[in-house]
Amino acid sequence: MDDHRSDRRQGVGEVFAAFLRLGVSAFGGPIAHLGYFNAEFVQRRGWLDQDTFAQIVALCQFLPGPASSQVCIIIGLSRAGVLGGALAWIAFTLPSAILMAAFALGIAGIPGVANAPWIHGLLVAAVAVVAMAVSSMYRSLCPDVPRKTLALISAAVIAVLPATGFVQLFVIVAGALYGRFFITAAPAATRPIPTIGNRATGIAAGLAFIGLLFGLPLIDRFTTSGVLHVVTAFYESGALVFGGGHVVLPLLQARVVPPGWVGQDAFLAGYGAAQAMPGPLFTFASYLGAAMHGPVSGISGAAIALFAIYLPSFLLIAAVLPYWNGIIRNAAVVAALQGVNAAVVGVLLAAFYQPVWVSAIHAPADAALAVLAFAALAVWKWPPWLVVVLSAVIMQAASALLAR
Repeated sequence: MDDHRSDRRQGVGEVFAAFLRLGVSAFGGPIAHLGYFNAEFVQRRGWLDQDTFAQIVALCQFLPGPASSQVCIIIGLSRAGVLGGALAWIAFTLPSAILMAAFALGIAGIPGVANAPWIHGLLVAAVAVVAMAVSSMYRSLCPDVPRKTLALISAAVIAVLPATGFVQLFVIVAGALYGRFFITAAPAATRPIPTIGNRATGIAAGLAFIGLLFGLPLIDRFTTSGVLHVVTAFYESGALVFGGGHVVLPLLQARVVPPGWVGQDAFLAGYGAAQAMPGPLFTFASYLGAAMHGPVSGISGAAIALFAIYLPSFLLIAAVLPYWNGIIRNAAVVAALQGVNAAVVGVLLAAFYQPVWVSAIHAPADAALAVLAFAALAVWKWPPWLVVVLSAVIMQAASALLAR
């Protein structure tokens, strides 16, 4: 028994150390993170075989929320139980969360920072990064005419209707129904993945997820608690995002900019800075929480926003994992989820125009820099952090030269 406890403690420490190393070195966004995980935990450490890893990735692609962070949590769970899952997430998330909060606090006191040329360079870099995400997701998630059609119609709907979480939820639900009836999908050939928890735990977690999703906005209407307003906004964003970090942009923008919690320029500057950070893009929430001029701010605001946006992921993993091996063999469910994925591409396409393009591209020189940044990412395969940093430097240098 003592040996078993010692092995578990050793496993927990091993999980934390492995993910902390990735948390400070895993640049490149969610797709790159999955490559790092495969190299580290399948090829180097042998914690998982290739088929099991592929199934974990498939599960997390089908769930709303940050896919790479969810893969991280499940790997930690399978290696060292619930504590291993929690520590894997902390180790992978904390470095970039601290950097993003520090960035928010560092720029908050600089007069006129929103109009600084280097900040504008970050916004232009965000154009290239989101364009790269849109093109990649369009190719992989919309391979046929029905899904291309759904993505483009979804983009048009999002573009003309008010940017709210309910509009995006409507588009995602419509995408699921469209996929169920108009997309033909065979059941996936799967290998069972290790099940964590039991069905009773899954039901409780699922009820908690749904209860908070619908209960928080209802309670929020009848309270003046500023903290609850923030928790509700970030919980809904984390619960309704299909497609990973880039797709959370329009949801968060709609929740924090209109009430004046964060200015539009500061919002996009933080999003641009997030591209230069290691770890998950969802740590953008810690930037927003720290930069807020609203109910919360500073370090406590960063912690509240980060916890609220990730809470749905923990509940969903606990809810779905005991049932996943059966769910993925249902062709109707797979078809509906393929429809959701195509609708998500449309959401991201609409976000590429507003707010990303509209807020960053004001002159031909801006467009030229965006094209060069896109070429650096897509053609020359430069790392995103380098492209973001160079865009900020180029814009600052150009402004200094023109001022002479």
